[in-house]
Amino acid sequence: MNRLLLGASALSTLLSCASAAPSPSPAAVSEAPRLAPPVEQVVAVAAERPTRKQLVRRILPHNVRVLVVEGDTSRRTASGVVIGAERTAQGVASYVITNAHAVYMEDLKDPRMIITQERQAEVVQFPVELVATGKVPEMDLALLRVPGVELSPAELAQDGELELGEDVVVAACPFGKSLSLSGGMLSQVEWDGERKLPKMVKTDAPIGYGASGGGIFSLETGKLLAIVEGYRTAKVGFAVADRDYSFDVPMPGETFAAPTSKVRRFLESKGFSRLLERSPEGGSGQTAQR
Repeated sequence: MNRLLLGASALSTLLSCASAAPSPSPAAVSEAPRLAPPVEQVVAVAAERPTRKQLVRRILPHNVRVLVVEGDTSRRTASGVVIGAERTAQGVASYVITNAHAVYMEDLKDPRMIITQERQAEVVQFPVELVATGKVPEMDLALLRVPGVELSPAELAQDGELELGEDVVVAACPFGKSLSLSGGMLSQVEWDGERKLPKMVKTDAPIGYGASGGGIFSLETGKLLAIVEGYRTAKVGFAVADRDYSFDVPMPGETFAAPTSKVRRFLESKGFSRLLERSPEGGSGQTAQR
């Protein structure tokens, strides 16, 4: 009897030991895993790109119509682009770039020059003076000074921004009329092998007489790429009632212009390099001295 009881007690002890969970060793005890701090995601918000309409609105105030007048008669019309403004001790003044051939006045007795700008139905007129001119055809550029007024200057593009196929708009005043826009692309860039600079560009945007001096602007950046110098034409003839008529038609893709590298060289050679300096606000360096 006692042997049986002892066996039951021993069996109970064994079962109790078997059912108890083993105690972990101190080395096996580890801390609970720590959660990594949340990762802050920085999302770069790209600046909203201006629409085509917004870019055109920026471009319009840079452009003017140029008139050579004798008495009450307009002798020559051309276009021009505001490329600088400054404030000095003598007062404020703006500067317009155009073509030298468009402001030729030696064949006139008493000429004067004016520019006009349109603001919807209002046409504003300013007298100007010729302050620098290049030799045609090598440097067919001229600089006009507009005293007493501060106009909005265009920003000149860098040489590397001239890319074939870039969408452009030509702003000019053909036939002496209102400011006109024509669209196209940059169809050719001719480079100077020695200077490693562009010396001539072309666009397929159509233009007409009086567009000389107009600006070719990038539709991506709004910057001035070139100044229109001229265009090639083809003579078209026809007969009506036994009489022959003919007229010149601009050839598509043959509008050629002076790139901004040429404009820079012209300004530097004539002592107006200060107009190329721009303030952080985008105006000319001299204008910032208010």
